[in-house]
Amino acid sequence: MPVPLTKESDVDVLIIGAGPAGLMCANALANFGVNVRVVDQRPAKVAAGQADGIQPRTIEVFQSYGLAERLLREGNQMHRAAFYNPGPNGGIERTGRTPDVTAPTARYPFELTLHQGGIEAIFLDSMASLGVRVERPIIPTSIELPTVDAELKDPNSHAVKVVLKHLDAAATEGATETEIVHAKFVLGADGSAHSWVRKSLGIAMEGEQTDYIWGVLDFVPDTDFPDIRSRCAVHSHNGSCMVVPREGDTVRLYVQLSDADVRDGATGRVDKNKFSPERLLDVARRSLSPYTVAAPHGVEWWTLYIIGQRVASQFSVHERVFIAGDACHTHSPKAGQGMNASMNDSHNLAWKLAHVLRGWAGLSLLKTYESERRKYAQDLIAFDKRFSALFSSKPRTHEHANGVTHEEFVEAFQTFGQFTSGIGVHYAPSSITHTAHQARARALAVGQRLPPRVFVRAADARPVDIHDMLPADGRFGVAVFAGDAPARLDTPARELDALLRRLAGPRGGVAAVFNVFTVLARSKDDADYTDVPEPLRPHWSKVLLDDTDMFGRSGGGGYDAYGIDRARGAVVIVRPDGFVGTVAPLEHLSEIDEYFSSFMVGPGP
Repeated sequence: MPVPLTKESDVDVLIIGAGPAGLMCANALANFGVNVRVVDQRPAKVAAGQADGIQPRTIEVFQSYGLAERLLREGNQMHRAAFYNPGPNGGIERTGRTPDVTAPTARYPFELTLHQGGIEAIFLDSMASLGVRVERPIIPTSIELPTVDAELKDPNSHAVKVVLKHLDAAATEGATETEIVHAKFVLGADGSAHSWVRKSLGIAMEGEQTDYIWGVLDFVPDTDFPDIRSRCAVHSHNGSCMVVPREGDTVRLYVQLSDADVRDGATGRVDKNKFSPERLLDVARRSLSPYTVAAPHGVEWWTLYIIGQRVASQFSVHERVFIAGDACHTHSPKAGQGMNASMNDSHNLAWKLAHVLRGWAGLSLLKTYESERRKYAQDLIAFDKRFSALFSSKPRTHEHANGVTHEEFVEAFQTFGQFTSGIGVHYAPSSITHTAHQARARALAVGQRLPPRVFVRAADARPVDIHDMLPADGRFGVAVFAGDAPARLDTPARELDALLRRLAGPRGGVAAVFNVFTVLARSKDDADYTDVPEPLRPHWSKVLLDDTDMFGRSGGGGYDAYGIDRARGAVVIVRPDGFVGTVAPLEHLSEIDEYFSSFMVGPGP
């Protein structure tokens, strides 16, 4: 039988790994019209277990892609946290309750839990509707970058050569076992310690592994524990435990273990074979005493892990091959950051790849992926070290005078709330974050995501959250806060329109590159959408008012909340990932020109 010839193919972006980071990127790129492929070594998607916590900012990101409705429908919302510490009778007692997240500006002020398979299914179905499917089971066997500088710097060149091995080729008649893919860009989203892409590129993981060993199990409990449907941090004389309510009636328990429980005496490594879900549940029972807990329907999923806190030394090679998610940062799961950090890596990278591939920006834009997301990962590790130590330490008692007090733990829980929720992520000044005119929108921090706010449409008085005006479609938002006197907009409207037309060039017109809308500081009773010059209202729905809805239940106070003067106004540029890129005075629009000129390339032919 003749050996089939090796297949060769071209693609704009090849994604290796179909976990949350890879799927977030694939779905975003597919939405942007990019030619993308996703390969994964697993023969099937994740069915249960794995990561499960979705933070408030990540829910906002899902909303920007039109995916939040299903996420909210299928997941479990956590609105409250409870704290338990040793009681006077040897067991535990509740010492306090607080909001689960400290994120006052969050559109969705709660954490949501849904098993990783459910998260991935949302992406997989969205991608399928766009004609993109994960190819399985496939593994990469080699990756090669050119040595010629000119080829690396040409964004149109298929500069990365990856050899793929189709593991099921032998079972498919006429199939080719190996394939050579020529990609313009590659994303490695293929796990943590075993990331093939990271290892192949010689990228080191910097950091250390702690001595804390934890077990995790998912099950439907039969219990008298009163806070079983709240997130709970439990410190007991028998070790620490975290309770995380899940979708349906399922609950996840994180249970602290001792070395003797799970380490192999000869190798010193964690040996999962030494343990079982039944033993893990027994440890949990001792930690939750005097309350009882049982798993009458069995354990759905369980695992053991040691906390490792590491960050990759670099997140890209020549701005051609990138790594995201667990491939470039690892940390404990108890603060609910792993999957969130991973998906937000991809959310940050995808629009930048799309702009380069469209010829709208040069390769230098891709440098901001590493500068923004690696700094975030380092901050995450610093937080995780403190939080994990507090969580894993013994409670303070007479026998353990150096233990953690309830007050210390709650203070850390609340202090870091802005960070863990994702709301407080702040990118430093760069080519895509200009802070020169920050004072014109004092409460809109350049480099942070645009906070949600309800306004009303001038045309029909319908309340609209400003986030819904800014879908993740690859365009930059141009929000013109025109103040309370639209009559003076004629000159700024002409100047801004001319500027955006020049920047857009032949790329499909202004509407293809920029999402322009106007917000007036006017009442719904005396304002018309036609009061705004046409360039600032490309559609009737693109004029908002800083007023309440018809019954006064929502809206109003937006200018004050954003720190924008109602008489002077401002133009707010929102990046495609929802972060504020710059703020410009209406009378000084050259700032907008300077901003886009710092990373956009000249109009194409």
